Amino acid sequence: MAWLILVASGVLEAVWASALSRSAGFTRLIPLVIFGVAAVFSLVGLAIAMRSLPPGTSYAVWVGIGAALTILYAMLTGQEAASLVKILLMTGIVGCVIGLKAVT
Repeated sequence: MAWLILVASGVLEAVWASALSRSAGFTRLIPLVIFGVAAVFSLVGLAIAMRSLPPGTSYAVWVGIGAALTILYAMLTGQEAASLVKILLMTGIVGCVIGLKAVT
């Protein structure tokens, strides 16, 4: 259950990061609200997962999922240029997250 919560928290990290970029420096209300709600739930989920998972592994998985999904979303929406190198590096991040799950 802790792993499921951790993955969901990582997804919410991507949500709040993407909303933060769309908030235009906290000047747009809807993205700001999405940012706040997603950030709170993301951090609460991370804290819950850390009750039973090692903190280093939990944090690395949380950040890895959030970073990979944030980049993927930015590439899909045209906010960031897509490239083969970026896709390969994101694949590496996901592979490392899976590796950490496998050894924990």
